[in-house]
Amino acid sequence: MTMTLTVVRPLLVGVLIAVGMEVASSQDPAADFRQNCVSCHTIGGGRLTGPDLKNVEQRKDRDWLTRFIVDPRSLIDAGDPYALELLKDSRNAIMPTLPGMTRARANALLDLIAEESKLEKSHFVGIQISDRPFTSSDIETGRLLFLGRIPLTGGGPSCISCHTAHGVGALGGGSLAPDLTTVFERYEGRKTLSTWLTAPATPTMQSVYRNAPLQSEEVLALVAYFQSTLQRNPDDIATSRLNFVLLGLGGTIVVLGLFDVIWKGRLKSVRRTLVHRNESENDNV
Repeated sequence: MTMTLTVVRPLLVGVLIAVGMEVASSQDPAADFRQNCVSCHTIGGGRLTGPDLKNVEQRKDRDWLTRFIVDPRSLIDAGDPYALELLKDSRNAIMPTLPGMTRARANALLDLIAEESKLEKSHFVGIQISDRPFTSSDIETGRLLFLGRIPLTGGGPSCISCHTAHGVGALGGGSLAPDLTTVFERYEGRKTLSTWLTAPATPTMQSVYRNAPLQSEEVLALVAYFQSTLQRNPDDIATSRLNFVLLGLGGTIVVLGLFDVIWKGRLKSVRRTLVHRNESENDNV
């Protein structure tokens, strides 16, 4: 019994330490902000989808901000004027309610924002996007990354696995997620779109790219490609879908034709056997 406790006790201590470290890590406000906020907000870097949060407590009091972080939709649904103003400024993009968000966690985030607001340059000022003009090489690299012909450095799946865009080929792309043809326009340019690609906000993309983030060169190339898709012929996507339907119909006709040939041959062989048997019986009679 003593030996068992001697062995088990260190294991239990190790498990408790590991669990404690995991909980502490999951509650770290900097990691929390990086994972859940940077795709829509900066601290001192200007507006993205949501407002710049530098000195946010000079605009609204801590209690209101805490309530909004915990449950933004409830304030919007209640008709709160400032919440509705934020909704309008974000082009009706409603801030998501983060899983497991509590007042304590919200206050920790607000403490982080307050400390970062005092810095000359916050750690969350946002990525610095080159303002050089995109080149044809950038666009082509972005297209190949989108199609998966150039693998992503982090090992994540290519865009076409779930998305489509004008001009991606005769069969189009995936249909599990939105068409990205006009995503450059929807996100109002390279800065916001680049930031979003660096830290995607949707739960699905978070889970996929959390451990396989895009590199800055890949983000630049993809943004260049998405800018170019705005100039595509809007009939391209309809043509791709028509080609897919026609290919499917053609394949179905070919398969049915093969079955018809095989089935006809089978019936002839059956008839031949029956006729031969019937003739044999008549001869015996």
